[in-house]
Amino acid sequence: MAGAKPKQFFMKHEQMDFEVQAIMGTCYYGGADVGEILAAVERIKSGDFESWYQVWLETAERVQGFAEECAKAGNDVSAREAYLRAAMYFSSSITMIDGTDDPSRGVPTWQRHLACWDEFCARCAPPAEKIEVPYEDTPMPGYFFAPDDSGGPFATIIFNNGSDGPLAGMWSEGIAGALRRGYAAFTFDGPGQNGMLWLHNVGFRYDWEKVITPITDMLVARKDVDADRIALSGVSQGGYWVLRALAFEHRIKAGIVDPGVMDVASAVMGNFPKSMIKVLETGDKEKFDRDMKMGMKVAGHEARQNVEWRMKPYMTDSFYDWVTESQKYNARDVIGQIECPMFVADPEDEQFWPGQAQEVYDALKSPKTIVKFKAEEGANWHCEPKGRSLYDQRMFDWLTTVL
Repeated sequence: MAGAKPKQFFMKHEQMDFEVQAIMGTCYYGGADVGEILAAVERIKSGDFESWYQVWLETAERVQGFAEECAKAGNDVSAREAYLRAAMYFSSSITMIDGTDDPSRGVPTWQRHLACWDEFCARCAPPAEKIEVPYEDTPMPGYFFAPDDSGGPFATIIFNNGSDGPLAGMWSEGIAGALRRGYAAFTFDGPGQNGMLWLHNVGFRYDWEKVITPITDMLVARKDVDADRIALSGVSQGGYWVLRALAFEHRIKAGIVDPGVMDVASAVMGNFPKSMIKVLETGDKEKFDRDMKMGMKVAGHEARQNVEWRMKPYMTDSFYDWVTESQKYNARDVIGQIECPMFVADPEDEQFWPGQAQEVYDALKSPKTIVKFKAEEGANWHCEPKGRSLYDQRMFDWLTTVL
């Protein structure tokens, strides 16, 4: 089942237009500025991936220049705000880097995003604390934000990113709203996300409890964290990872999914013709990969860009392995083990996992709440890109009733 096609406001190219809407949504918490966004949109050629990269890169470099000037002059508030916007623009520039002639620019550009994010974090009040969470052979990079310098202990929310969101995006997708309400916040790069992927070549895993449990171990050991009031929030594909983790990690007292994602692979499988599904079911890897390569040539440059971007965190160049691995990301067999209260966001016109928020809600056996976000409220589409204030109001108001 496919979701409704998003209404396009800025560009004819559907993916670019949705990305612009998502960037626009960060304005509420200072992640971007409307004028800077619109000025960039005017210069981007719709459907031209190189144009997308260059315009957002130039915007990021200009705003980074503002930040550096402010920092040099000792104007830390202005510097902090500009560094956050620069981080968002650098990350935006590489969302379609695989469609350009030189995808190798992606990692260096992402590193510039990270440098600006770190500068922003260092100027928060109080400054965010950089933490390395023990994880197998490669520690996970994380950031702990306290709402004040009282030392707590604070109710704390772990903010779990999705499949391809930048660290800077988590400021607008939970951290800022949490700090305003007196919560501490922790965000991180897990396997397949940002630094773990780009710098350490560590890919996704379906058994996300192996990621959240060491994070919970770290948090409960901190004196400034109230170990009895820890929540876990996941956006986009994080809507699956949170379900999987909470089925096994019961020290966490509340779960939030935006949206609810029961079956990650359905977002991919829904785009395949029946003939390809049949080949997949027979287990004929060679034929499936061959047919996919032929299909990609017919589909063209745009399809190649999108698929290569999505495959990267799965650490494979085989279409068959990508799809079969993603089929493991399914919470149906474990969702009944979740014990804590759950908040399930259900945005109208969900494009990637339509109908799954309701399926998640129906399958949960723990206390649960499902909240609809509608087009008439300006809060439809995947992760409510234009309705972050409304989302935060409803989610955090619910959280006060369970923590």
